[in-house]
Amino acid sequence: AVTAGLTARHVPGAFGPGEILILLCLLVVAIRGARPWPAAATATALGAAIVTQPVRVPVTLGDTATTYAVITVLALIVLGVATLSGYLRSLDQRRLTALAELRRAEKLATAADLHDFVAHHVTGILVQAQMARMLVDSEPERLAPILAGIEHAAAQALDSMRRTVTLLRADANPAYDLAAVPDLVSTFRHSLGPAGPAVTFRQDPDVPGDLPPEIQAAAFRVIQEALTNARTHAANATRVDIELRYDRQGLHITACDDGTPDAAPPHPGRGFGLLGLTERVTALNGSLDAGPRPTGGWRLAAVVPPPAG
Repeated sequence: AVTAGLTARHVPGAFGPGEILILLCLLVVAIRGARPWPAAATATALGAAIVTQPVRVPVTLGDTATTYAVITVLALIVLGVATLSGYLRSLDQRRLTALAELRRAEKLATAADLHDFVAHHVTGILVQAQMARMLVDSEPERLAPILAGIEHAAAQALDSMRRTVTLLRADANPAYDLAAVPDLVSTFRHSLGPAGPAVTFRQDPDVPGDLPPEIQAAAFRVIQEALTNARTHAANATRVDIELRYDRQGLHITACDDGTPDAAPPHPGRGFGLLGLTERVTALNGSLDAGPRPTGGWRLAAVVPPPAG
């Protein structure tokens, strides 16, 4: 507007690097930060304002070539700055797209955890209800702790569902880490009561406390799946041994029980936990092995390598 006004009134005017620099900064902001159509319109206006500044200075016929040269240089500068700004805008868009995909993947993983965490507690309710049905006629005095365990497991299931759904709504990740494993083991012991197996948990002092969250969450899930399997597939187990150790290969998670695999009656919905767990561990370049032990019982073991670098 200033250039057009001065030129229309044939009033000489000056221009300098300060004004050009400010307009170039505005050009970067417009292209990188505005919505597409406003960015295009604003960038066009700013580019024209920069390129036409030399016409403010009245020139003689012999200086026309110099004016054109200055206009050309300014046009090349505007083109270069616009190209760089467009590239930065594309990087920003890629970053936003990647962040949206990451959040979507996190939501899907959290939704899968919602199934696994609640299934863990609901399985406990099912097993204890089966025990209560068997004892209702023969040993009714033993029903009180079993019913208390069912109540506690139901409350835990509701809490897990409430926390996970809250995390889904809040666009966050559940914080299941190694620090939560003792509470998980304690909850398992309490849910089965005196009739349940003895559970031992040992964590080697060499296990780092600053492992990446995805490795800690994987370890938590392996232990949770082992406890769920022990409760579901080996109701007659007398002990469950869980161990965490760390060496150059990475984090080793081992869970063993001494139960008979076919002791618990079948029911729908089995098998999804191990499948999801295998996908989680292999996604971290780890390995998972599950199967019967030569000496009897069941063994679930996983190795998650340390993070690169």
